[in-house]
Amino acid sequence: MAFEEHVVTLNNDVQIPEIGFGVFQTKQGGTTVEAVKTALDCGYRHIDTAMIYGNEHDVADGIRNSGLDRSDVFVTTKLWNDDIRAGKTKEAFERSLKTMEFDYVDMYLIHWPADGWQQAWDEMQELYSEGRVKAIGVCNFEMDQLEELLKHSSIKPVVNQIESSPQFPNQELVDYTHEQGIAVEAWSPLGGLNTKLLSNQKLIDIGMKYGKSSSQVIVRWHMQRGVIPLPKSTSASHIAQNIDVFDFELTPEEMHEVSNLCINKRVGVSGHDFDF
Repeated sequence: MAFEEHVVTLNNDVQIPEIGFGVFQTKQGGTTVEAVKTALDCGYRHIDTAMIYGNEHDVADGIRNSGLDRSDVFVTTKLWNDDIRAGKTKEAFERSLKTMEFDYVDMYLIHWPADGWQQAWDEMQELYSEGRVKAIGVCNFEMDQLEELLKHSSIKPVVNQIESSPQFPNQELVDYTHEQGIAVEAWSPLGGLNTKLLSNQKLIDIGMKYGKSSSQVIVRWHMQRGVIPLPKSTSASHIAQNIDVFDFELTPEEMHEVSNLCINKRVGVSGHDFDF
């Protein structure tokens, strides 16, 4: 089945592939270029980068090297905190476009609710109204921050990208975001670096039933709870594995089991607690 069929329709009717490929902490240069090209060869059509990752240009080169048309790939990048605080949203956006050598991005996100995010959101709405970006959203907004945005915005964010994995489902925020008609994307969907989540025996046992790995079980779990996962890897075999999840379905009992591993440990910080 073609990956193009597996999409989520956002609240502005833009369609986004329901699995994305993340490049956080992927090394600049050839490593990122090759990882993106490999992902696209494997069927991913959704790449998630950010200015602060330092690899926007490499992502764009990976897309160019893939032989795909720009319009075939959904590209997200993000507005960094320093630019939010400096009130330089539009300048930062133009810089990202120039770095990638694109004339538009599919989605532009506020990376963290840094001081000044309200003005940043106003300017992002203008970029959206001008057609420079097809969709705008936020990352790491907690419930009260989303509530404030919705009270004072004429345009609803299409997504809230947050930490979520079986070791920290963040289900209350997922549910609240969905209730507002906003899609949820998950960063560190496999638990992040240096965690032991993928070696969890319950996940391994569930995977064995379907001939799948623990990481494939986790990706499938995200999808079945209506969350768009953004797994990252530089291993060609892992990149391919993480998108090979459309031929099985977890039972309600298995979904409950994955949701209740009771590890309850973040790998990052919340939208209330960051200091960068």
